[in-house]
Amino acid sequence: MAAALTLSLAARADESALRLKDAPELTTVRAYCSSCHSVDYIQMNAPFMKKAGWDAEVRKMIKVMGAPVPDEEVARIVNYLAANYGVE
Repeated sequence: MAAALTLSLAARADESALRLKDAPELTTVRAYCSSCHSVDYIQMNAPFMKKAGWDAEVRKMIKVMGAPVPDEEVARIVNYLAANYGVE
């Protein structure tokens, strides 16, 4: 029983099962966002975020958390997140 529970938890923790929605900006999002945290963070916040919220979140990651995202990539990331994981 304990072994089965351990295996099922390990399977849920396997990030390879988590998939972001396919779109042209997906490569950019993966390159910059998943270098610091797992993609489940995006999916977890999706039910709450409008475009302005995603914009603020991406800028917070850059300014507060030190994410190495070039200025020219911010709009692409925000647009992807808003279009695929936004509530608007």
